[in-house]
Amino acid sequence: MQHLNPDQIRGIKSLDPLFGRGQPLARSERLNRWADLLDAQAGRPLRALEDVEYVSPSVRRDLRKDESPLALAFADPVLRADGLASDRLGDAMDYFGLTDRQAHWLLCDCHYGGRMTATDVASRVRDEARPLYDILRPQIWASLTGAAVLAGTVVTAVLL
Repeated sequence: MQHLNPDQIRGIKSLDPLFGRGQPLARSERLNRWADLLDAQAGRPLRALEDVEYVSPSVRRDLRKDESPLALAFADPVLRADGLASDRLGDAMDYFGLTDRQAHWLLCDCHYGGRMTATDVASRVRDEARPLYDILRPQIWASLTGAAVLAGTVVTAVLL
């Protein structure tokens, strides 16, 4: 049996979740990894943070709960090694690049009616990971086609 010190162990691929990765995860990669972790717990009930919108910003940053989506994220060695500092809301907002509004939408009890599941949160997290254009594309397309129909109607009315 070979004995290794902690510095030697850190370089072993099977033990180091970020072995060979030269740069930190991109925001979308972090969010998608979190969503994958949540999906792996499909249907599992989770504990939402309470009254996120009503507490002062300084208190809000310290909010945490056992069995929350944030606790699940912090339990992942890859996210921790990449820089997720704790399961507190403020650290998660910084790491995942979430605004107060986004964090409230993802994690506050008022959006789940007392029934937060890992599947529900995973869906919302994936939405946050998508580029804004992908989210708005259906609305943009509907606006453009509606404008084209309106323009065609106006042209027809003018020509008649």
